[in-house]
Amino acid sequence: MLLQAAHLVSLQLSLSCSWAFSCHSTESSPDFSLPGDYLLAGLFPLHDDCLEARQRPVVTLCDRSHSFNSHSYHLFQAMRFATEEINNSTALLPNVTLGYQLYDVCSESANVYATLSILSMPGTHGIEIQGDPFHYSPTAVAMIGPDNTDHATTAAGLLSPFLVPLLLEQIRKVNFLLHEDTVTFDDNGDPLSGYDIIAWDWSGPEWTFQVIGSSTWSPVWLDINKTKIQWHGKDNQVPTSVCSSDCLEGHARVIVGGHHCCFKCVPCEAGTFLNKSDPHRCHPCGKEEWAPKRSQTCFPRTVVFLTWHEPVSWVLLAANTLLLVVVVGTAGLFAWHLDTPVVRSAGGKLCFLMLSSLAGGSCGLYGFFGEPTLPMCLLRQALSSLGLAIFLSCLTIRSFQLVFIFKFSAKQPTFYRAWVQHRGAGLFVVISSTAQLLICLTWLVVWTPLPTREYQHGPQLVVLDCAGAKSLGFTLTFLYNSLLSVSTFACSYLGKDLPENYNEAKCVTFSLLLNFVSWIAFFTTASVYQGKYLPAVNMLAALSCLSSGFSGYFLPKCYVILCRPELNSTEYFQASIQDYTRRCGST
Repeated sequence: MLLQAAHLVSLQLSLSCSWAFSCHSTESSPDFSLPGDYLLAGLFPLHDDCLEARQRPVVTLCDRSHSFNSHSYHLFQAMRFATEEINNSTALLPNVTLGYQLYDVCSESANVYATLSILSMPGTHGIEIQGDPFHYSPTAVAMIGPDNTDHATTAAGLLSPFLVPLLLEQIRKVNFLLHEDTVTFDDNGDPLSGYDIIAWDWSGPEWTFQVIGSSTWSPVWLDINKTKIQWHGKDNQVPTSVCSSDCLEGHARVIVGGHHCCFKCVPCEAGTFLNKSDPHRCHPCGKEEWAPKRSQTCFPRTVVFLTWHEPVSWVLLAANTLLLVVVVGTAGLFAWHLDTPVVRSAGGKLCFLMLSSLAGGSCGLYGFFGEPTLPMCLLRQALSSLGLAIFLSCLTIRSFQLVFIFKFSAKQPTFYRAWVQHRGAGLFVVISSTAQLLICLTWLVVWTPLPTREYQHGPQLVVLDCAGAKSLGFTLTFLYNSLLSVSTFACSYLGKDLPENYNEAKCVTFSLLLNFVSWIAFFTTASVYQGKYLPAVNMLAALSCLSSGFSGYFLPKCYVILCRPELNSTEYFQASIQDYTRRCGST
Protein backbone atom coordinates (compact mmCIF):
# COMPACT_ATOMS: atom_id res chain seq x y z
CA MET A 1 0.00 0.00 0.00
CA LEU A 2 2.83 2.40 0.86
CA LEU A 3 4.52 1.66 -2.47
CA GLN A 4 1.30 2.33 -4.40
CA ALA A 5 0.83 5.61 -2.56
CA ALA A 6 4.40 6.54 -3.35
CA HIS A 7 3.89 5.90 -7.06
CA LEU A 8 0.69 7.98 -6.98
CA VAL A 9 2.52 10.84 -5.32
CA SER A 10 5.28 10.40 -7.90
CA LEU A 11 2.81 10.91 -10.74
CA GLN A 12 1.29 14.00 -9.11
CA LEU A 13 4.67 15.55 -8.37
CA SER A 14 5.93 14.75 -11.86
CA LEU A 15 3.05 16.73 -13.33
CA SER A 16 3.64 19.51 -10.83
CA CYS A 17 7.33 19.63 -11.61
CA SER A 18 6.69 19.72 -15.34
CA TRP A 19 4.46 22.75 -14.83
CA ALA A 20 6.49 24.55 -12.19
CA PHE A 21 9.94 24.11 -13.68
CA SER A 22 8.71 24.99 -17.16
CA CYS A 23 7.09 28.16 -15.88
CA HIS A 24 10.04 29.36 -13.73
CA SER A 25 13.38 29.80 -15.38
CA THR A 26 14.99 31.98 -12.69
CA GLU A 27 17.56 30.43 -10.36
CA SER A 28 18.21 31.48 -6.76
CA SER A 29 20.58 34.44 -6.79
CA PRO A 30 23.86 34.28 -4.74
CA ASP A 31 22.36 36.55 -2.09
CA PHE A 32 19.63 33.94 -1.53
CA SER A 33 21.80 30.84 -1.02
CA LEU A 34 24.71 29.64 1.10
CA PRO A 35 26.49 26.28 0.56
CA GLY A 36 26.91 23.91 3.49
CA ASP A 37 26.93 20.32 4.67
CA TYR A 38 23.22 20.53 5.40
CA LEU A 39 20.90 22.93 3.59
CA LEU A 40 17.96 24.67 5.23
CA ALA A 41 15.19 26.09 3.08
CA GLY A 42 13.45 29.36 3.84
CA LEU A 43 10.21 30.45 2.18
CA PHE A 44 9.38 34.14 2.74
CA PRO A 45 6.97 36.41 0.76
CA LEU A 46 9.39 39.27 0.10
CA HIS A 47 6.83 40.76 -2.29
CA ASP A 48 3.06 40.91 -2.09
CA ASP A 49 0.91 38.91 -4.48
CA CYS A 50 -0.78 40.61 -7.42
CA LEU A 51 -4.47 40.79 -6.46
CA GLU A 52 -6.44 40.73 -9.70
CA ALA A 53 -9.15 38.64 -11.34
CA ARG A 54 -7.72 35.86 -13.52
CA GLN A 55 -9.39 33.69 -16.12
CA ARG A 56 -6.69 30.99 -15.98
CA PRO A 57 -3.69 29.98 -13.80
CA VAL A 58 -0.70 32.25 -14.35
CA VAL A 59 2.82 32.43 -12.97
CA THR A 60 3.30 35.59 -10.94
CA LEU A 61 6.62 37.42 -11.20
CA CYS A 62 7.68 38.39 -7.69
CA ASP A 63 10.11 41.19 -8.51
CA ARG A 64 7.53 43.90 -9.11
CA SER A 65 7.65 47.55 -8.13
CA HIS A 66 5.66 48.82 -5.15
CA SER A 67 5.16 45.28 -3.75
CA PHE A 68 8.01 44.94 -1.23
CA ASN A 69 7.09 43.23 2.10
CA SER A 70 9.27 44.63 4.89
CA HIS A 71 8.02 42.19 7.55
CA SER A 72 8.98 39.13 5.53
CA TYR A 73 12.31 40.75 4.76
CA HIS A 74 13.01 40.95 8.50
CA LEU A 75 12.23 37.23 8.85
CA PHE A 76 14.42 36.55 5.84
CA GLN A 77 17.39 38.37 7.42
CA ALA A 78 16.74 36.73 10.80
CA MET A 79 17.20 33.25 9.27
CA ARG A 80 20.40 34.34 7.53
CA PHE A 81 21.72 35.80 10.76
CA ALA A 82 20.82 32.71 12.83
CA THR A 83 22.46 30.34 10.34
CA GLU A 84 25.67 32.36 10.19
CA GLU A 85 25.80 32.64 13.98
CA ILE A 86 25.54 28.86 14.29
CA ASN A 87 28.31 28.37 11.73
CA ASN A 88 30.57 30.92 13.48
CA SER A 89 30.13 29.20 16.86
CA THR A 90 32.60 26.47 17.86
CA ALA A 91 30.21 25.05 20.43
CA LEU A 92 26.84 24.79 18.66
CA LEU A 93 27.51 22.49 15.69
CA PRO A 94 31.22 21.70 15.59
CA ASN A 95 32.56 20.36 12.29
CA VAL A 96 29.16 20.95 10.66
CA THR A 97 28.39 23.82 8.30
CA LEU A 98 24.79 24.83 7.70
CA GLY A 99 23.76 26.27 4.37
CA TYR A 100 20.51 27.77 3.19
CA GLN A 101 18.41 28.41 0.12
CA LEU A 102 15.95 31.27 0.49
CA TYR A 103 12.98 31.74 -1.83
CA ASP A 104 10.61 34.63 -2.45
CA VAL A 105 7.13 33.04 -2.32
CA CYS A 106 5.01 36.01 -3.32
CA SER A 107 2.30 33.83 -4.87
CA GLU A 108 0.95 30.30 -4.95
CA SER A 109 2.87 29.50 -8.13
CA ALA A 110 6.13 30.72 -6.56
CA ASN A 111 5.34 28.72 -3.42
CA VAL A 112 4.85 25.48 -5.40
CA TYR A 113 8.04 26.10 -7.36
CA ALA A 114 10.07 26.67 -4.18
CA THR A 115 8.67 23.56 -2.45
CA LEU A 116 9.40 21.33 -5.45
CA SER A 117 12.92 22.78 -5.67
CA ILE A 118 13.47 21.78 -2.05
CA LEU A 119 12.31 18.21 -2.75
CA SER A 120 14.48 17.79 -5.86
CA MET A 121 17.63 15.68 -5.73
CA PRO A 122 20.83 17.69 -5.08
CA GLY A 123 22.13 19.20 -8.31
CA THR A 124 18.98 18.25 -10.31
CA HIS A 125 15.43 19.38 -10.94
CA GLY A 126 14.00 15.87 -10.57
CA ILE A 127 12.17 14.12 -7.75
CA GLU A 128 12.76 10.41 -7.33
CA ILE A 129 10.11 8.39 -5.52
CA GLN A 130 11.37 5.41 -3.56
CA GLY A 131 9.49 2.70 -1.73
CA ASP A 132 10.85 3.83 1.65
CA PRO A 133 10.64 7.63 2.10
CA PHE A 134 13.05 7.41 5.08
CA HIS A 135 15.94 6.90 2.67
CA TYR A 136 15.10 9.82 0.38
CA SER A 137 17.58 12.69 0.47
CA PRO A 138 16.15 15.93 -0.88
CA THR A 139 18.14 19.09 -1.39
CA ALA A 140 17.09 20.58 1.96
CA VAL A 141 16.80 18.70 5.24
CA ALA A 142 14.33 21.17 6.82
CA MET A 143 12.22 24.12 5.86
CA ILE A 144 11.23 27.34 7.61
CA GLY A 145 8.04 29.08 6.48
CA PRO A 146 5.91 30.09 4.78
CA ASP A 147 3.98 32.28 7.23
CA ASN A 148 0.81 32.26 5.11
CA THR A 149 -1.80 29.63 6.02
CA ASP A 150 -2.75 28.76 2.44
CA HIS A 151 0.87 28.56 1.29
CA ALA A 152 1.82 26.53 4.37
CA THR A 153 -0.98 24.04 3.65
CA THR A 154 0.22 23.60 0.08
CA ALA A 155 3.83 23.16 1.15
CA ALA A 156 2.92 20.68 3.88
CA GLY A 157 0.92 18.59 1.41
CA LEU A 158 3.94 18.32 -0.88
CA LEU A 159 6.53 17.76 1.86
CA SER A 160 4.67 15.26 4.04
CA PRO A 161 5.22 12.16 1.80
CA PHE A 162 9.00 12.73 2.12
CA LEU A 163 9.06 13.24 5.88
CA VAL A 164 10.53 16.74 5.61
CA PRO A 165 11.29 17.85 8.34
CA LEU A 166 8.68 15.06 10.58
CA LEU A 167 12.36 13.09 11.81
CA LEU A 168 16.06 14.08 11.27
CA GLU A 169 18.78 11.53 12.30
CA GLN A 170 21.32 14.13 13.38
CA ILE A 171 19.07 16.19 15.63
CA ARG A 172 18.97 13.42 18.23
CA LYS A 173 22.76 13.70 18.67
CA VAL A 174 22.79 17.46 19.29
CA ASN A 175 24.08 18.46 22.74
CA PHE A 176 25.46 21.96 23.33
CA LEU A 177 25.51 24.87 25.76
CA LEU A 178 23.54 28.04 25.00
CA HIS A 179 23.86 30.85 27.54
CA GLU A 180 24.85 28.36 30.23
CA ASP A 181 21.84 26.13 29.40
CA THR A 182 22.23 22.64 27.96
CA VAL A 183 20.32 22.07 24.73
CA THR A 184 19.45 18.43 23.96
CA PHE A 185 16.68 16.57 22.12
CA ASP A 186 14.91 13.28 22.76
CA ASP A 187 14.32 10.45 20.27
CA ASN A 188 11.36 12.33 18.77
CA GLY A 189 13.41 15.47 18.16
CA ASP A 190 11.68 17.43 20.95
CA PRO A 191 13.83 19.64 23.22
CA LEU A 192 14.46 18.35 26.75
CA SER A 193 15.31 21.66 28.30
CA GLY A 194 12.83 24.39 29.22
CA TYR A 195 12.47 27.91 27.89
CA ASP A 196 11.44 31.37 29.01
CA ILE A 197 8.50 33.27 27.56
CA ILE A 198 9.59 36.77 26.53
CA ALA A 199 7.38 39.78 25.81
CA TRP A 200 8.09 43.25 24.52
CA ASP A 201 7.89 46.11 26.95
CA TRP A 202 7.16 49.36 25.14
CA SER A 203 6.15 51.44 28.17
CA GLY A 204 9.50 53.28 28.39
CA PRO A 205 11.34 55.49 25.91
CA GLU A 206 13.03 52.42 24.47
CA TRP A 207 11.60 48.98 23.85
CA THR A 208 12.91 46.25 26.10
CA PHE A 209 12.16 42.62 26.80
CA GLN A 210 10.97 41.04 30.01
CA VAL A 211 10.32 37.48 31.10
CA ILE A 212 6.62 36.87 31.72
CA GLY A 213 6.71 33.07 32.12
CA SER A 214 8.62 29.83 31.69
CA SER A 215 8.20 26.22 30.62
CA THR A 216 9.92 23.01 31.71
CA TRP A 217 9.80 19.48 30.32
CA SER A 218 10.60 17.51 33.46
CA PRO A 219 8.18 17.92 35.02
CA VAL A 220 5.95 19.34 32.29
CA TRP A 221 5.07 22.78 33.54
CA LEU A 222 3.92 26.08 31.98
CA ASP A 223 3.87 29.22 34.14
CA ILE A 224 2.71 32.62 32.83
CA ASN A 225 2.40 35.79 34.92
CA LYS A 226 -0.60 37.46 33.30
CA THR A 227 -0.08 40.70 35.23
CA LYS A 228 3.17 41.34 33.34
CA ILE A 229 1.55 41.10 29.93
CA GLN A 230 1.04 44.50 28.35
CA TRP A 231 -1.69 44.33 25.71
CA HIS A 232 -1.57 46.87 22.96
CA GLY A 233 -5.07 48.21 23.55
CA LYS A 234 -7.20 50.54 25.60
CA ASP A 235 -6.96 49.94 29.36
CA ASN A 236 -4.73 46.94 28.69
CA GLN A 237 -7.71 44.93 27.47
CA VAL A 238 -7.01 41.46 26.13
CA PRO A 239 -7.59 41.41 22.35
CA THR A 240 -9.85 38.84 20.79
CA SER A 241 -7.79 36.02 19.33
CA VAL A 242 -9.86 34.62 16.50
CA CYS A 243 -9.11 33.94 12.85
CA SER A 244 -12.41 35.44 11.67
CA SER A 245 -14.98 37.57 13.42
CA ASP A 246 -18.57 36.42 13.67
CA CYS A 247 -20.62 37.00 10.55
CA LEU A 248 -23.49 39.45 10.42
CA GLU A 249 -27.05 38.21 10.24
CA GLY A 250 -27.86 36.49 6.98
CA HIS A 251 -24.21 35.79 6.11
CA ALA A 252 -22.98 32.23 5.66
CA ARG A 253 -19.55 31.06 6.83
CA VAL A 254 -17.49 29.83 3.89
CA ILE A 255 -14.47 28.02 5.31
CA VAL A 256 -11.10 29.21 4.00
CA GLY A 257 -8.22 26.77 4.32
CA GLY A 258 -8.30 23.75 6.58
CA HIS A 259 -9.55 25.30 9.81
CA HIS A 260 -13.19 25.78 10.73
CA CYS A 261 -12.39 28.97 12.63
CA CYS A 262 -11.15 30.68 9.46
CA PHE A 263 -13.95 31.65 7.13
CA LYS A 264 -15.33 34.33 4.88
CA CYS A 265 -18.75 35.84 5.40
CA VAL A 266 -20.88 35.58 2.26
CA PRO A 267 -24.35 37.22 2.22
CA CYS A 268 -27.27 34.95 1.36
CA GLU A 269 -28.85 35.77 -1.97
CA ALA A 270 -32.48 36.69 -2.41
CA GLY A 271 -34.68 33.62 -2.20
CA THR A 272 -32.39 31.93 0.33
CA PHE A 273 -32.01 32.14 4.09
CA LEU A 274 -29.48 31.19 6.75
CA ASN A 275 -30.63 28.54 9.17
CA LYS A 276 -29.07 29.10 12.59
CA SER A 277 -28.54 25.36 12.95
CA ASP A 278 -26.36 25.34 9.81
CA PRO A 279 -24.30 28.56 9.56
CA HIS A 280 -22.16 27.31 6.67
CA ARG A 281 -24.65 27.47 3.77
CA CYS A 282 -27.74 29.34 2.66
CA HIS A 283 -30.87 27.26 2.21
CA PRO A 284 -33.41 27.95 -0.56
CA CYS A 285 -36.89 29.04 0.44
CA GLY A 286 -39.95 26.97 -0.41
CA LYS A 287 -41.97 27.51 -3.56
CA GLU A 288 -44.61 29.52 -1.71
CA GLU A 289 -42.01 31.58 0.19
CA TRP A 290 -39.52 34.34 -0.49
CA ALA A 291 -36.65 36.03 1.30
CA PRO A 292 -34.67 39.24 0.73
CA LYS A 293 -30.90 39.31 0.69
CA ARG A 294 -29.13 38.51 3.98
CA SER A 295 -32.24 36.95 5.49
CA GLN A 296 -32.46 34.49 8.36
CA THR A 297 -35.98 33.36 7.58
CA CYS A 298 -38.44 33.02 4.71
CA PHE A 299 -41.74 34.84 4.38
CA PRO A 300 -44.98 33.73 2.72
CA ARG A 301 -45.49 35.10 -0.78
CA THR A 302 -48.35 37.49 -1.38
CA VAL A 303 -51.10 35.98 -3.56
CA VAL A 304 -52.33 38.54 -6.10
CA PHE A 305 -54.94 38.58 -8.85
CA LEU A 306 -57.25 41.11 -10.50
CA THR A 307 -59.84 41.65 -7.78
CA TRP A 308 -63.26 43.23 -8.15
CA HIS A 309 -62.63 46.13 -5.77
CA GLU A 310 -59.53 47.66 -7.39
CA PRO A 311 -59.88 51.05 -9.14
CA VAL A 312 -58.76 49.64 -12.49
CA SER A 313 -61.37 46.92 -12.12
CA TRP A 314 -64.08 49.48 -11.40
CA VAL A 315 -63.22 51.38 -14.57
CA LEU A 316 -63.22 48.26 -16.74
CA LEU A 317 -66.40 46.93 -15.15
CA ALA A 318 -68.17 50.24 -15.70
CA ALA A 319 -67.07 50.36 -19.35
CA ASN A 320 -68.10 46.77 -20.02
CA THR A 321 -71.44 47.19 -18.27
CA LEU A 322 -72.08 50.37 -20.22
CA LEU A 323 -71.37 48.53 -23.47
CA LEU A 324 -73.74 45.73 -22.47
CA VAL A 325 -76.52 48.18 -21.56
CA VAL A 326 -76.09 50.09 -24.81
CA VAL A 327 -76.14 46.85 -26.83
CA VAL A 328 -79.36 45.73 -25.15
CA GLY A 329 -80.84 49.20 -25.61
CA THR A 330 -79.91 49.15 -29.31
CA ALA A 331 -81.58 45.76 -29.70
CA GLY A 332 -84.77 47.25 -28.22
CA LEU A 333 -84.51 50.30 -30.47
CA PHE A 334 -84.06 48.15 -33.59
CA ALA A 335 -86.97 45.94 -32.57
CA TRP A 336 -89.18 49.01 -32.23
CA HIS A 337 -88.12 50.29 -35.67
CA LEU A 338 -87.75 46.92 -37.34
CA ASP A 339 -89.71 47.88 -40.46
CA THR A 340 -87.92 51.19 -41.07
CA PRO A 341 -85.45 51.53 -43.96
CA VAL A 342 -82.44 52.07 -41.67
CA VAL A 343 -82.95 48.79 -39.80
CA ARG A 344 -83.74 46.85 -42.99
CA SER A 345 -80.64 48.23 -44.72
CA ALA A 346 -78.54 47.33 -41.65
CA GLY A 347 -79.52 43.68 -42.05
CA GLY A 348 -82.96 43.42 -40.53
CA LYS A 349 -83.22 40.45 -38.22
CA LEU A 350 -79.53 39.70 -38.79
CA CYS A 351 -78.82 42.74 -36.61
CA PHE A 352 -80.18 40.90 -33.58
CA LEU A 353 -77.68 38.07 -34.11
CA MET A 354 -74.90 40.63 -34.37
CA LEU A 355 -76.05 42.40 -31.19
CA SER A 356 -76.46 39.07 -29.37
CA SER A 357 -72.90 38.05 -30.28
CA LEU A 358 -71.57 41.37 -28.98
CA ALA A 359 -73.58 40.95 -25.76
CA GLY A 360 -72.27 37.38 -25.31
CA GLY A 361 -68.69 38.50 -25.81
CA SER A 362 -69.23 41.31 -23.34
CA CYS A 363 -70.62 38.90 -20.73
CA GLY A 364 -67.53 36.72 -21.11
CA LEU A 365 -65.30 39.62 -20.10
CA TYR A 366 -66.59 39.49 -16.52
CA GLY A 367 -64.54 36.32 -16.13
CA PHE A 368 -61.34 38.37 -16.00
CA PHE A 369 -62.14 39.59 -12.48
CA GLY A 370 -61.75 37.73 -9.21
CA GLU A 371 -59.75 34.65 -8.32
CA PRO A 372 -59.45 32.45 -11.42
CA THR A 373 -61.60 29.31 -11.43
CA LEU A 374 -61.99 26.60 -14.04
CA PRO A 375 -65.34 27.92 -15.42
CA MET A 376 -63.95 31.45 -15.61
CA CYS A 377 -60.82 30.30 -17.43
CA LEU A 378 -62.83 28.20 -19.89
CA LEU A 379 -65.35 30.89 -20.81
CA ARG A 380 -63.79 34.32 -20.55
CA GLN A 381 -61.49 34.30 -23.55
CA ALA A 382 -63.32 31.75 -25.67
CA LEU A 383 -66.72 33.44 -25.29
CA SER A 384 -65.43 36.87 -26.32
CA SER A 385 -63.50 35.38 -29.27
CA LEU A 386 -66.55 33.43 -30.46
CA GLY A 387 -68.85 36.45 -30.06
CA LEU A 388 -66.47 38.64 -32.08
CA ALA A 389 -66.22 35.96 -34.79
CA ILE A 390 -70.03 35.79 -35.17
CA PHE A 391 -70.26 39.58 -35.37
CA LEU A 392 -67.48 39.80 -37.99
CA SER A 393 -69.07 36.98 -40.01
CA CYS A 394 -72.39 38.84 -40.13
CA LEU A 395 -70.67 42.10 -40.98
CA THR A 396 -68.65 40.46 -43.76
CA ILE A 397 -71.61 38.81 -45.43
CA ARG A 398 -73.75 41.95 -45.11
CA SER A 399 -71.05 44.05 -46.84
CA PHE A 400 -70.61 41.36 -49.48
CA GLN A 401 -74.33 41.27 -50.24
CA LEU A 402 -74.57 45.04 -50.68
CA VAL A 403 -71.63 45.05 -53.09
CA PHE A 404 -73.05 42.09 -54.99
CA ILE A 405 -76.57 43.58 -55.23
CA PHE A 406 -75.47 47.00 -56.45
CA LYS A 407 -72.59 45.96 -58.70
CA PHE A 408 -72.96 42.36 -59.87
CA SER A 409 -76.61 41.24 -59.57
CA ALA A 410 -77.46 42.55 -63.03
CA LYS A 411 -74.35 41.02 -64.52
CA GLN A 412 -74.72 37.64 -62.79
CA PRO A 413 -78.50 37.12 -62.30
CA THR A 414 -78.24 33.33 -62.19
CA PHE A 415 -75.70 33.37 -59.39
CA TYR A 416 -77.67 35.97 -57.50
CA ARG A 417 -80.91 33.93 -57.69
CA ALA A 418 -79.07 30.80 -56.53
CA TRP A 419 -77.50 32.77 -53.67
CA VAL A 420 -80.89 34.05 -52.51
CA GLN A 421 -82.67 30.73 -53.07
CA HIS A 422 -80.17 28.73 -51.03
CA ARG A 423 -79.91 31.38 -48.30
CA GLY A 424 -76.21 31.95 -48.98
CA ALA A 425 -75.88 34.70 -46.37
CA GLY A 426 -77.21 32.56 -43.53
CA LEU A 427 -75.18 29.56 -44.69
CA PHE A 428 -71.96 31.62 -44.65
CA VAL A 429 -72.64 32.90 -41.12
CA VAL A 430 -73.33 29.38 -39.86
CA ILE A 431 -70.21 27.88 -41.47
CA SER A 432 -67.94 30.73 -40.40
CA SER A 433 -69.23 30.77 -36.82
CA THR A 434 -69.06 26.98 -36.58
CA ALA A 435 -65.43 27.04 -37.69
CA GLN A 436 -64.56 29.44 -34.87
CA LEU A 437 -66.61 27.35 -32.45
CA LEU A 438 -64.60 24.25 -33.38
CA ILE A 439 -61.33 26.15 -32.93
CA CYS A 440 -62.44 27.33 -29.49
CA LEU A 441 -63.51 23.81 -28.45
CA THR A 442 -60.18 22.42 -29.62
CA TRP A 443 -58.42 25.11 -27.66
CA LEU A 444 -60.37 24.31 -24.50
CA VAL A 445 -59.78 20.55 -24.84
CA VAL A 446 -56.16 20.39 -26.03
CA TRP A 447 -54.71 23.55 -24.47
CA THR A 448 -57.08 23.82 -21.52
CA PRO A 449 -56.65 27.23 -19.80
CA LEU A 450 -56.50 25.93 -16.23
CA PRO A 451 -56.08 28.19 -13.17
CA THR A 452 -52.37 28.44 -12.40
CA ARG A 453 -50.04 29.96 -9.83
CA GLU A 454 -47.20 31.91 -11.46
CA TYR A 455 -44.00 32.37 -9.42
CA GLN A 456 -41.77 34.08 -12.00
CA HIS A 457 -43.41 37.52 -11.95
CA GLY A 458 -41.72 38.72 -8.75
CA PRO A 459 -39.84 37.28 -5.77
CA GLN A 460 -42.57 38.27 -3.31
CA LEU A 461 -45.66 37.43 -5.40
CA VAL A 462 -47.76 34.50 -6.49
CA VAL A 463 -49.86 35.64 -9.46
CA LEU A 464 -53.08 33.73 -10.02
CA ASP A 465 -54.04 33.56 -13.68
CA CYS A 466 -55.36 31.23 -16.35
CA ALA A 467 -52.79 29.19 -18.23
CA GLY A 468 -52.79 29.10 -21.98
CA ALA A 469 -53.26 32.82 -22.64
CA LYS A 470 -50.43 32.49 -25.13
CA SER A 471 -51.18 28.94 -26.23
CA LEU A 472 -51.59 27.78 -29.81
CA GLY A 473 -55.37 27.63 -29.36
CA PHE A 474 -55.56 31.29 -28.42
CA THR A 475 -53.31 32.14 -31.37
CA LEU A 476 -55.57 30.24 -33.77
CA THR A 477 -58.71 32.03 -32.56
CA PHE A 478 -56.96 35.37 -32.90
CA LEU A 479 -55.72 34.56 -36.42
CA TYR A 480 -59.19 33.43 -37.47
CA ASN A 481 -60.77 36.66 -36.23
CA SER A 482 -58.00 38.59 -37.97
CA LEU A 483 -58.85 36.81 -41.21
CA LEU A 484 -62.52 37.73 -40.80
CA SER A 485 -61.50 41.34 -40.10
CA VAL A 486 -59.49 41.48 -43.32
CA SER A 487 -62.45 40.00 -45.24
CA THR A 488 -64.79 42.57 -43.73
CA PHE A 489 -62.43 45.38 -44.67
CA ALA A 490 -62.12 44.08 -48.25
CA CYS A 491 -65.88 43.86 -48.75
CA SER A 492 -66.44 47.28 -47.16
CA TYR A 493 -63.75 48.86 -49.31
CA LEU A 494 -65.33 47.48 -52.48
CA GLY A 495 -68.54 49.29 -51.49
CA LYS A 496 -66.95 52.67 -50.80
CA ASP A 497 -68.84 54.22 -53.75
CA LEU A 498 -72.27 52.78 -52.85
CA PRO A 499 -75.15 55.07 -51.90
CA GLU A 500 -74.52 56.99 -48.72
CA ASN A 501 -77.17 55.07 -46.79
CA TYR A 502 -75.41 51.80 -47.60
CA ASN A 503 -71.81 52.96 -47.44
CA GLU A 504 -70.09 52.16 -44.12
CA ALA A 505 -66.54 51.85 -45.45
CA LYS A 506 -65.16 54.69 -43.31
CA CYS A 507 -66.80 53.56 -40.06
CA VAL A 508 -65.93 49.89 -40.56
CA THR A 509 -62.34 50.74 -41.51
CA PHE A 510 -61.95 52.83 -38.36
CA SER A 511 -63.41 50.02 -36.24
CA LEU A 512 -61.10 47.39 -37.71
CA LEU A 513 -58.09 49.67 -37.34
CA LEU A 514 -58.88 50.14 -33.65
CA ASN A 515 -59.30 46.36 -33.39
CA PHE A 516 -55.79 45.70 -34.70
CA VAL A 517 -54.21 48.47 -32.62
CA SER A 518 -55.81 47.05 -29.45
CA TRP A 519 -54.40 43.57 -29.99
CA ILE A 520 -50.98 44.85 -31.04
CA ALA A 521 -50.87 46.84 -27.80
CA PHE A 522 -51.85 43.75 -25.82
CA PHE A 523 -49.21 41.47 -27.35
CA THR A 524 -46.55 44.15 -26.94
CA THR A 525 -47.45 44.57 -23.28
CA ALA A 526 -47.55 40.81 -22.70
CA SER A 527 -44.03 40.45 -24.12
CA VAL A 528 -42.54 42.83 -21.54
CA TYR A 529 -44.89 42.56 -18.56
CA GLN A 530 -46.16 39.55 -16.68
CA GLY A 531 -48.12 40.45 -13.57
CA LYS A 532 -51.48 40.75 -11.89
CA TYR A 533 -52.68 43.47 -14.30
CA LEU A 534 -52.03 41.51 -17.50
CA PRO A 535 -55.62 40.13 -17.45
CA ALA A 536 -56.81 43.76 -17.28
CA VAL A 537 -54.80 44.56 -20.40
CA ASN A 538 -56.22 41.46 -22.09
CA MET A 539 -59.77 42.45 -21.17
CA LEU A 540 -59.17 46.01 -22.35
CA ALA A 541 -58.07 44.73 -25.77
CA ALA A 542 -61.15 42.48 -26.09
CA LEU A 543 -63.44 45.27 -24.83
CA SER A 544 -61.95 47.67 -27.37
CA CYS A 545 -62.66 45.22 -30.19
CA LEU A 546 -66.27 44.72 -29.18
CA SER A 547 -66.82 48.44 -28.57
CA SER A 548 -65.23 49.49 -31.86
CA GLY A 549 -67.32 46.95 -33.78
CA PHE A 550 -70.53 48.18 -32.16
CA SER A 551 -69.63 51.87 -32.51
CA GLY A 552 -68.54 51.64 -36.13
CA TYR A 553 -71.63 49.78 -37.32
CA PHE A 554 -74.57 50.47 -35.01
CA LEU A 555 -74.01 53.97 -33.59
CA PRO A 556 -74.45 55.80 -36.94
CA LYS A 557 -77.76 53.99 -37.46
CA CYS A 558 -78.91 54.77 -33.91
CA TYR A 559 -78.07 58.41 -34.58
CA VAL A 560 -80.26 58.46 -37.70
CA ILE A 561 -83.18 56.74 -35.95
CA LEU A 562 -83.07 59.02 -32.90
CA CYS A 563 -81.76 62.34 -34.21
CA ARG A 564 -82.43 62.40 -37.97
CA PRO A 565 -85.78 60.68 -38.47
CA GLU A 566 -86.24 62.46 -41.83
CA LEU A 567 -83.40 60.31 -43.20
CA ASN A 568 -85.16 57.13 -42.04
CA SER A 569 -87.75 57.18 -44.82
CA THR A 570 -88.39 55.15 -47.95
CA GLU A 571 -88.34 58.28 -50.11
CA TYR A 572 -84.86 59.27 -48.92
CA PHE A 573 -83.44 55.80 -49.54
CA GLN A 574 -85.04 55.63 -53.03
CA ALA A 575 -83.61 59.03 -53.87
CA SER A 576 -80.14 57.86 -52.81
CA ILE A 577 -80.43 54.74 -54.97
CA GLN A 578 -81.58 56.74 -57.99
CA ASP A 579 -78.72 59.17 -57.58
CA TYR A 580 -76.28 56.24 -57.46
CA THR A 581 -77.88 54.78 -60.59
CA ARG A 582 -77.48 58.09 -62.48
CA ARG A 583 -73.86 58.35 -61.46
CA CYS A 584 -73.18 54.80 -62.59
CA GLY A 585 -75.00 55.42 -65.88
CA SER A 586 -73.03 58.60 -66.58
CA THR A 587 -69.75 56.80 -66.04
